[in-house]
Amino acid sequence: MELDTGATAWMLTSASLVLLMTPALAFFYGGMVRGKSVLNMMMMSFGAIGVVTIVYVLWGWSMSYGADVAGIFGNPFDQFGLSGTIWDDSGEFVIDGFGVPAAVGVAFQVTFAIITVALISGSLADRVKFGTWLVFVALWVTVAYFPMAHMVWGGGALSGAEGSIARALFGTDADGNAVTAPIDFAGGTVVHINAGIAGLVLALIVGRRKGFGKEPMRPHNLPFVMLGAALLWFGWFGFNAGSAFTADGNAGLAWVNTTAATAAAMLTWLLTEKFRDGHATSLGAASGIVAGLVAITPAAGALRPVTSIILGAIAGVLCALAVGLKYKFGYDDSLDVVGVHLVGGLVGTVLIGFLAADTGLLFGGGINQLVIQVIIALAAVVFSGLVTLVIGLILKATLGWRVPEDVEVGGIDQSVHGETAYETLGAGARVVTEVK
Repeated sequence: MELDTGATAWMLTSASLVLLMTPALAFFYGGMVRGKSVLNMMMMSFGAIGVVTIVYVLWGWSMSYGADVAGIFGNPFDQFGLSGTIWDDSGEFVIDGFGVPAAVGVAFQVTFAIITVALISGSLADRVKFGTWLVFVALWVTVAYFPMAHMVWGGGALSGAEGSIARALFGTDADGNAVTAPIDFAGGTVVHINAGIAGLVLALIVGRRKGFGKEPMRPHNLPFVMLGAALLWFGWFGFNAGSAFTADGNAGLAWVNTTAATAAAMLTWLLTEKFRDGHATSLGAASGIVAGLVAITPAAGALRPVTSIILGAIAGVLCALAVGLKYKFGYDDSLDVVGVHLVGGLVGTVLIGFLAADTGLLFGGGINQLVIQVIIALAAVVFSGLVTLVIGLILKATLGWRVPEDVEVGGIDQSVHGETAYETLGAGARVVTEVK
């Protein structure tokens, strides 16, 4: 395959856009927490960048796209340290089927792994040890994210490849392809359901913040939240349009669908707030944006623009309602990872079965697409939930998750990182710590 410089330039740009999403998430999450822990919240995202990048280069790519092991993960030693990935035996750069160097593919995929783990941190705000978080990042990305990426995108059990569930259920056509293959264009299962259920499990293991449900825990900086949402929306074009893997019509369609769904979700979230609470808030607008982005992620290349609006509108309402479940059931998902990413990921993944342009139930495609979409969504919930439960309990019994109570009350920023975001807050935090 000859090098396609246009496609290569687009994929390098997309990789850079997706990498921007994790610092954007740091602003989004950082603004939503209280001022005494904003730096710690942001550091959890930046820490994920550091840990995941190293792990991905060593064995993450190989576990995601290396030689298949039982349809669940790639052999970590197959391309350990990217051996045999970037150059061929003659020393020439390996070029993929789109005319893009394999090195660019690695760059693109590592950014997905980074943002997925960083998303989970929102369920743990204000109360966990930074060191334990970093260890969790390395373990979780290895035994949850890489296998999920392999199963869905790397030819494993949740793809349409040989040995997959889809082929077992629906067989193959005359050309040897799966009659009905699962659709996850950019990460409904791999990223959002995966991170969302992990956030729920960890919130239950770690427990609630001191004062949860009894004292206000309002966002300390809504402009930060809005800035983070804006940068996430911008970066998401690399996330979704980049998942076309070249600069073509599919990339353009993904861009349009992403914007349409996101705009619709923002508006329906605001409408839901207005009817429920009497106010359409800036936090609601930012949250609606993210909910729409999440929901369209798996469907960006499979829907038409009008059905993308429908998908986004549904996601905005359901996610706005879902964020209140933590108060009803008593789990402290601090920054609504469950309500936005788990629920949004499930909505987007399942509704493909109804709305897909060629195979959706509402467009004459029959029920096959819906069935396989439900299966891969449930498989992602069960797999990630069980893996996260094991890791979370092991870390609780060994390193421990919670910071001491006086640190939580006084502020993690000052006690753990030795600095504060705001000078006046720093003095107050020190006083509280000394009194406790």
